[in-house]
Amino acid sequence: MAKKYFGGCDVGSTTGKAVILDETGAIIATSIIPSEIDPEQTSILALEKACAQVPDMAGYRDLSYLVGTGYGRNEVSFADKNVSEISCHAMGVFFCNPQIKTIVDIGGQDVKSISLDGDGSVLEFAMNDKCAAGTGRFFEAMSRIFRMDLESFSDLSLKANKIIPVTAQCSVFAESEVISLLARKNPPEDIAAGIQTAVSKRCFTLLKRIGIRPQVTVTGGCAKNLGLIRALTRIINMDVTTLPIDPQIIGALGAAIYARQKSNGFKA
Repeated sequence: MAKKYFGGCDVGSTTGKAVILDETGAIIATSIIPSEIDPEQTSILALEKACAQVPDMAGYRDLSYLVGTGYGRNEVSFADKNVSEISCHAMGVFFCNPQIKTIVDIGGQDVKSISLDGDGSVLEFAMNDKCAAGTGRFFEAMSRIFRMDLESFSDLSLKANKIIPVTAQCSVFAESEVISLLARKNPPEDIAAGIQTAVSKRCFTLLKRIGIRPQVTVTGGCAKNLGLIRALTRIINMDVTTLPIDPQIIGALGAAIYARQKSNGFKA
């Protein structure tokens, strides 16, 4: 009997992610790629990159079931089902650590807070999608101002001696404020600490809308931002739990789990 494989594809505004599970539910392949202009092309490239890691798969059409998620999920015409990224992040996090009850998902263009029940279902969520401040694109813009790559920028605030506040609520105004602070010869690491603190406060505002219950984790590419995690830990006065897998693929993982459940007859 031919082996069955189940796929999840998270089509985000800045990256496309794919996860493939085998029949036992084990993760056997993952991929992360920069997003194309066409969301469907992003999904194809992400899936093909993951499928290339599985010797007996010729391509994504060998998947027994595929679930799409993310902002571009409705453009993935060949997916068997589409599921919201909120549900997929909840599923992926619960799979990794059932003790986690609160999620902050920082995507390329929005930030979400998600509250889970004991079964990993979504109890409540809140979203900020009106302004780019605090999103992945915001951090990309900040790193360009500092003439650094994202990894170097995320570590910069760890060297700070103090926090220089960045008070602008709008991403455009925040960029102007940061440029002015740098021009006045303020230490870059102290300004970076102010940026991380400002974003953490935005996350805290969203978390308060759903209620913060331990354990707390962060998903999305920004979860790799050590400066942000340190600032958020301080702001919420609670440890942030590190996930055992790449936090950027959590949505795609949740989608793949839904795919396996649906293929096996469970309601997804």
